[in-house]
Amino acid sequence: MSKIVDVNKKIEDAVVSGYKKVEDTVVGGYKKIEDKFVDTFLKKDGETTEEAKERLNKEQQELAEKNKSTAEDSLKLSKEINDKYVK
Repeated sequence: MSKIVDVNKKIEDAVVSGYKKVEDTVVGGYKKIEDKFVDTFLKKDGETTEEAKERLNKEQQELAEKNKSTAEDSLKLSKEINDKYVK
């Protein structure tokens, strides 16, 4: 039984190793493309690519919070109108 376990372990190691190499290559390629895009289109003067990414993430979070409060306000107003005019 241990011979089968040993063979399966070797197969497992080979598959995991191959997957990890593919994953690292794909993620690395994506990050290079992302950095180049930010550098070319989204970076402001004097800003590094990393600073631009941080700024964009902060802006995205602020926009999400604003949209959340706007949606909550709209829902509240809709309920008030419904309560007042629909009976």
